[in-house]
Amino acid sequence: MAAPGVIVVAGGGDGARLAQALEAALAGVRLIVSSGLAGALQPGLVAGDVVLDGPVPLVGALHRALPHARIGAVIGSDMALGSIAAKAEAGRSGALAVDMETHIARAVAAHHGLPCLVARVISDAADHALPPAALVGMRADGGVALGAVIGSLLRNPAQVPALMRTARDAGRAFGALERLHHAFAGGRIGGLDLGQLALDMG
Repeated sequence: MAAPGVIVVAGGGDGARLAQALEAALAGVRLIVSSGLAGALQPGLVAGDVVLDGPVPLVGALHRALPHARIGAVIGSDMALGSIAAKAEAGRSGALAVDMETHIARAVAAHHGLPCLVARVISDAADHALPPAALVGMRADGGVALGAVIGSLLRNPAQVPALMRTARDAGRAFGALERLHHAFAGGRIGGLDLGQLALDMG
């Protein structure tokens, strides 16, 4: 359940749908936050780590509440980067993490002259490849396509250990994401009264 003054817009990998949903929720909004899971692009980041990016005053204020978070670039991708090679290629940009929603949130925010704060939790390390079942398991609304996951496992049962590891890491990441969202619960970051907050939980 969203906190008072917070508008929650769920991601899920469908950029066009997310952009439309954000546009429809913008009335009175003063800040867009891209918050959810992300894949690590650099060594040393593990499941559950928090990465912050965006306007320096807002990042600094949130970092004071979450001193163990990492500050660095988070980039967006229209498709999941599941292989180690794809993550390494994207990591050459220097970015710490990648997700499928932040670039959409930033584009909408820029179009309307709004700040965009990125607060993402690592769900898979840079040296961990995501199994095919995990890649096909995301629905456009952010839910799990259970039938696609089962079908993938039936075609390739050898991926079960990797899928179990992915599920374990995702569980750790979701726990950290819940704690991250508690940092917003007071409704203020660095003295800014958030008013209505468009929160993209991808």
